[in-house]
Amino acid sequence: MPWRTTARQQSRRCRADWLLILRVFLPFVAAYYLSFLFRNINATIAGPLTYEFGLGADELGFLTSIYFLTFAAAQIPIGILLDRYGPRQIQSAVLLAAAAGAALFAVSDNVLLLLLGRALIGLGASAALMAGLKAVVLWFPAEQVPLLNGLMVMLAALGGVTATLPAEYLLVSVGWRGLFELLAIASVGSALAIFLIVPKATRSWAAKETNIGLRTIYTDPRFWRLAPLSATCIGTAWALQGLWAAQWFSDVEGLDRSGLIGNLFAMAIASSVGALVLGVAAQKLRRYGIGPQALLGLVAILFFVAQLAVILRAPLPSSAPWMIVAAGGAATVLSCATLADFFPKELAGRANAALNVFHIGCAFVVQSLIGFVVQHWTPEHGHYPEVAYQTAFAVNLAVQFGAWFWFIIRVPLSSKGWP
Repeated sequence: MPWRTTARQQSRRCRADWLLILRVFLPFVAAYYLSFLFRNINATIAGPLTYEFGLGADELGFLTSIYFLTFAAAQIPIGILLDRYGPRQIQSAVLLAAAAGAALFAVSDNVLLLLLGRALIGLGASAALMAGLKAVVLWFPAEQVPLLNGLMVMLAALGGVTATLPAEYLLVSVGWRGLFELLAIASVGSALAIFLIVPKATRSWAAKETNIGLRTIYTDPRFWRLAPLSATCIGTAWALQGLWAAQWFSDVEGLDRSGLIGNLFAMAIASSVGALVLGVAAQKLRRYGIGPQALLGLVAILFFVAQLAVILRAPLPSSAPWMIVAAGGAATVLSCATLADFFPKELAGRANAALNVFHIGCAFVVQSLIGFVVQHWTPEHGHYPEVAYQTAFAVNLAVQFGAWFWFIIRVPLSSKGWP
């Protein structure tokens, strides 16, 4: 009977959807989880590294931000390779560099080897977000993309959670070297899982040729409205959560180790929940004609207010504004959903890479320059003064506000005008 046929079809479709979740979505989430963990582990290990190697604020900032430098440098090549060969092959291969970097970091006995190890980790983690986004665009319906992007970032952001209290526990039991040995093993396991479990992409999925390339993306005026705001806000969130929030908690708030790790844990939870909230909101609001681009502009305002509350030492619980700052880093969900509206799915890898260069590059600049500015003040009893951080954060906030103003003004960039 027809209703029985329909029921069987729905059952088969449901099973197929779950198979895609298990064989495509979750393996790429695991890789992105490791990328989050590698990015945010700096805040937890900064103390032991500073003590063992005698690092200053500028040296610590550069050592941890070198991850972002190699990460950014790899974005365009990785994006092209993802569009040509598909996410399965590229992600599984690139993750091996993260494994090598973590292993080298674990055995380093000088700053130069630490830098090299951290650089390899950045290279190895560079494909995680784009490969996951590319997989979602290729294997799932377009209307599910914002929600799945949000779910992916939410689950992967649990890597940031792992970089706090669980990592602190391992730090006490096996030390930072043992911790990175475990991360090296996990990276190899994730690479093998993706290569062995994810289906091979068909020719229609992993396009070999396209008439539209990076030049078209980078000359699209819509891209240049989006990129400065997306990069300055998301890059700032990553830089602060990845290092300088912990230094603020220690030097300015005067928190002990347990209080510091507790606040970082709260920030990581906020980042994870924020990704889900933004993904769901983008999907719901689209039904009312409100796209992810408009929502990004509103989220940026909230992000600015949170940073201002930090700088002015607003009478709030110390973790409250910082949780909003961390959640702002999940706005990649909105930026990538906006790009999906701008460009065809065959260009998803390149489009996301084109924007992610700015995200990561900005994170590198912000993380390095904050250390450079803070270093101009003399530490007292091993702690830099409050005004040093306030000055560095305020200058960075001014840049973000300028990017927001550029985002909202209606001056046309081409004969087509504002998109």
